Amino acid sequence: MNQLPVVPSASSSKFGMVPNLQHNGIPQGMDLENWQQDPYLHWTFSHVADFLPTAKISRGDGPVAELPENFTDFTSVVVDSPEYGAPTSVGQIMDDTFTDGWAVMVDGELLTENYFGKADANMSHILMSVSKSLVGVVVGALVNQGKLDLSKTIEHYIPELKGCGYEGATIRHILDMRSGIQFSEEYLDPQAEVRLLEQVIGWAPRRDHSLPKTMYGFLASLKKDGEHGGPFRYRSCETDALGWLCEVVSGKKMPQLMSELLWSRIGAENDATIGIDKEGTGMFDGGINASLRDMIRFGSLFLEHGKSLTGEQVVSAGWVADTFAGGSTSRKSFKQSPDDNRMPGGMYRNQCWFPYEGNEVMLCLGIHGQMIYINRRANMVAAKLSSWPLPQNARMLFPTIQAFDAIAEAVGDSDSIPELPLDFAPLDQYTTSMPVIVPDAQVPATPVTPVAPVVPVTPAAPVTPAVPAAPQIPAETIASQGTVVAVDPDSGATTVDWGEGPTTYGGATQ
Repeated sequence: MNQLPVVPSASSSKFGMVPNLQHNGIPQGMDLENWQQDPYLHWTFSHVADFLPTAKISRGDGPVAELPENFTDFTSVVVDSPEYGAPTSVGQIMDDTFTDGWAVMVDGELLTENYFGKADANMSHILMSVSKSLVGVVVGALVNQGKLDLSKTIEHYIPELKGCGYEGATIRHILDMRSGIQFSEEYLDPQAEVRLLEQVIGWAPRRDHSLPKTMYGFLASLKKDGEHGGPFRYRSCETDALGWLCEVVSGKKMPQLMSELLWSRIGAENDATIGIDKEGTGMFDGGINASLRDMIRFGSLFLEHGKSLTGEQVVSAGWVADTFAGGSTSRKSFKQSPDDNRMPGGMYRNQCWFPYEGNEVMLCLGIHGQMIYINRRANMVAAKLSSWPLPQNARMLFPTIQAFDAIAEAVGDSDSIPELPLDFAPLDQYTTSMPVIVPDAQVPATPVTPVAPVVPVTPAAPVTPAVPAAPQIPAETIASQGTVVAVDPDSGATTVDWGEGPTTYGGATQ
């Protein structure tokens, strides 16, 4: 896109300064330098395809997943938010956090759907890093097809990354943002890699002409500043590497692949789009645009064991269980993170956030206030599209989470709580048609010869006390990827050696 003329002009609105539109429909004064800044973002975030190159992620011609409406007013629900210093309300938080639209679904019914300004149900809004969670599900679908082994290194699939900072990082490391790659996520620093990447893909004026000309060239130029498999560090480039990986193993460009594996199967109502560079490569880490209702439909996958509301198995129940369980070191690596995440006891798994110690609440998060909130105990999915003036703002993020927590508490425990991970089924519940989920521990690339069906083994020494139960993983996962050391016949506590020493799980393996 050519740089637009700068003609400063704006008019006030509820959200501050919303720019006037020129005769061509583009806001006066907007250009590549400022389209993500206030006041222009109040228009640009819902009009990305009008000024940046995008590719369509088709919804296909399948049925739309209906969202039965049973509207309830949650705006007066009281929220105890430390950021406010006094009790406030859901409605006040939504007003204060530059909301473009928000919706809540409980037990399959759409209870709330609100839009602000000129937004409506067909609005396609940029998801920013919520895009990462969508890419994570595509990775899961490819694992389920047997096309990806999470224990293999990235250069095994992408030889172009041999010799750069990514060499030696496993797919699991990258999926959970635990590679040692050097990448700054300081959005307000114009020299941070996250901002340099925008120059590469054409989301910002190219000021540094020494930068690679393509997304993939940029990834191959990155250096390493830590050991792979170390603490969690949030880095957008990890998702871009995953997008490249998906294209390599599938032989398809990501817009087509995402349509086939995800968007055409969730019962989406609208096509989605993704921002692309001049080579047609998608901005996988934050460039997807979609409607609010379709965000709800995507989020429902995590309540329905990977099934869409139309009944299609988009990703395996095992992948969803693994996402909620995390790996044996997921929470430890999150705690050790140098990032100021302000989520004590939380974790990051499969491109999704877990803000609390338990596994009931999951988040898909994007800068400037994009969010999908999933609460398994309330059987609830909520979504919010926003236009925060600044990329990151804890005083807006955490009250929003607290508002959805308050709604979940108000509706109470669902009568149809999903069985995973809150209730646990026998180890053999999963069919062998759903491929293995590989834990984050390093395991041999060649699977171990399957063993006979597991039978209780009397331990030679007292069994380690059982830890809290975690979601189940298929029995064939244990057989092919680890070794069962012992199974307590009374408690069901299972001790498994994944290749780095035994770990005991409370009646389930993670």
